[in-house]
This record gives sequence, structure tokens and C-alpha cells, in this order.
Amino acid sequence: MAVTEIWLVRHGESTANVAAARAHEAGADVIEVDHRDADVPLSPLGEAQSRALGQELADRGVDDVPVALWVSPYLRAQQTIGIALEAGGLAEPPKRVDERLRDRELGVLDLLTLSGVKNRHPDEERRRQWLGKYYHRPAGGESWVDVMFRLRSLLADVDRLDGPQRLVIAAHDAVVMLAVAVCLDLDEPALMDFAGTHTVANASLTRLSRDAVGAPWTLDEFSAVEHLEDDAEAAVTEHSGRKDDVRAG
Repeated sequence: MAVTEIWLVRHGESTANVAAARAHEAGADVIEVDHRDADVPLSPLGEAQSRALGQELADRGVDDVPVALWVSPYLRAQQTIGIALEAGGLAEPPKRVDERLRDRELGVLDLLTLSGVKNRHPDEERRRQWLGKYYHRPAGGESWVDVMFRLRSLLADVDRLDGPQRLVIAAHDAVVMLAVAVCLDLDEPALMDFAGTHTVANASLTRLSRDAVGAPWTLDEFSAVEHLEDDAEAAVTEHSGRKDDVRAG
């Protein structure tokens, strides 16, 4: 049996998401965060979002077919899927923590708001404007193309799985967006057009499917958040700032 479905989950709201929104609203240059990126935890709202996600996964019958679980090594992604499985009463499927699912690395631009980038690294801002976010690689960081390169390697491993029919991936907004781009074979213009009208919400669900190994992937659902809208304790978060340009978790 081969994997014919990929369910992509973005982590719930993190404390860095909250800090980034606060810094943006205050017009600050620097996002004040107490943890390195790999250790940023969920906010209380993020935990509630994860519980709502877990109920949604259970209601959709995520485990009605053999499932595998791949997770980012970053804490907020692992917390999200852990809380979700517990809240949904779901047994943890065979799990793989894969460093290729980590969030995009921003190098010298890490922990800076958009205004902080312009004020503290004007040369990088000019390079970003010239190259565009598809190719711009901040010093010490990654471009979108770099992330897509590691995701191509990861997604090639999907065809080697023997047994699971459905793969659940818990990761980050850039990973979800760029995994979709790789699966749909989007070039720069197509991806920029798609990203201009689509964002990946916290604790959202994105689904891709195919008929068989080697068949093209189809995007069935992107950034679904109805489970958050219907939950009294959860809410859809839309943080200000472009997370491909600033570290917002």
C-alpha cells in the first residue's frame, strides 16, 4: 500500500507569534522572544487551537486508514500534534521527527520586524526587493528555494513508505506553503500568485491526494480552519507581518 494522501498541519499560535504581532503593532525593530526558535512553545490560545484541531482530525476519521506521522523537530509543532492526538482520543501513529520539516531559517533577519529589517539591514532589504522572496537568501538564512530543496528530498521519501495510506505532517507555515508548491510543481510566478492570495493559518489543515505513486498530486483543501471558528475556546489568528520576511514562528 502506498501513500495517496498528505495532511499538512500548521502548529497552533506560538508565543513568538504573539510577540511578533505585539512588536509590529508597537513599531518596534526587534521581536522580544524568550526562547531560541526550536524551543518556542505554544501560547494558551495555541493549545486551545490544537485541541480543536484534534477533534477535527477525529471527526474526519484521520485514522480510518493506515497513517504515518512526520513532525518538525521544533517544539511548537510537536506540542500541537501531541495535544491534538490526545484531545481527539487518537492513538499516535508511527512517528518520525525530521529536521527537513523545521521552519525557514532567516539568518541575520531573525527576530526583526519589517521595520527592523529596513532600519538595521538596509542592504538586505534592497537585495530582497531586487531578488524577490522566492530567491532572496538572507545572510545565514534560507530562501524559499532552499526550503523547497529540502522538501523535495523529504517528499521523495514518501514514495518509499510501505503500509501507510495517509501521511500527516505537522510543521510550519512556510513548510506547508512550499510543500504544496513542490507537490503541485509550481514555478516562481505560479507560487507567487498563489501565495499572494493564500496564507497558512495557525492550526489549519491542508490536504493533498493522488491516485497512485507517480500520479500527480491534487490540492483538495488549503488552510481549513472551520474547526477553530466553531470552537468556543479557539479562534482563527491572523498575525500582522509577512512571515517569509520576519520571524513570527
